[in-house]
Amino acid sequence: MGRTPATSLPEALAVILSQDLPMSQALAAYAAELRRLNPTFASAYDELVARLQSIDVGAAAPKVGEAMPDFVLPDQDGRLIRLDDFTRKGPVVISINRGHWCPFCRIELSGLETQYAQLAGQGAHFVSIMPERREFTKIAQQRGVTFPILSDIDHGYALTLGLVFWIGAELEGLMMKAGRSLPAYQGANGWFLPVPATFVVGADGRILARHVDPDFRLSRMEGEEIVAALNAG
Repeated sequence: MGRTPATSLPEALAVILSQDLPMSQALAAYAAELRRLNPTFASAYDELVARLQSIDVGAAAPKVGEAMPDFVLPDQDGRLIRLDDFTRKGPVVISINRGHWCPFCRIELSGLETQYAQLAGQGAHFVSIMPERREFTKIAQQRGVTFPILSDIDHGYALTLGLVFWIGAELEGLMMKAGRSLPAYQGANGWFLPVPATFVVGADGRILARHVDPDFRLSRMEGEEIVAALNAG
């Protein structure tokens, strides 16, 4: 007997997270549910992604072989964390995410947590960076993420990486209607977000692998890519 279709997006997300799917399959499954249950939002995302792709957002992000720009950002407990707090101990996987509210980022963080549990014993470190105030990065961690989540207030670090974009008036209106206030989450009124991105950085601070794609709905770095980059480094 087939599963009864979800009747809400939170229910759909919970089902997807419970299935332990590969990242790409989980993302595609949620994108399909979003299109089924909220076609207006899905259509607005289509237009946003097309705009981001047309201007090649993220193309200027640091490349493989280059030094990863340093950061000094507060974690979910208010401690200031630098890049070399990780690299002096070994390689680090840096995930740039949109926020605690983003279902696609929740799927990625769930997958990264699985990888972290498997690789932490081998000396690998993981960190997520979001443009949100600490009370919201705490929410993200309370959902089962055991690695640090840092606050990139005013998008300072994401701007350094060339990842920041304005979401547009249509999505601003839709998000406000859905009760998702970026100004409340971020402490700023600009309605900007980063393109999600993942960088695997070696102990020497240089990038071993990266994944940057404006289509945040369908494309994130897969677990086997992370493992391959760490093994190669």
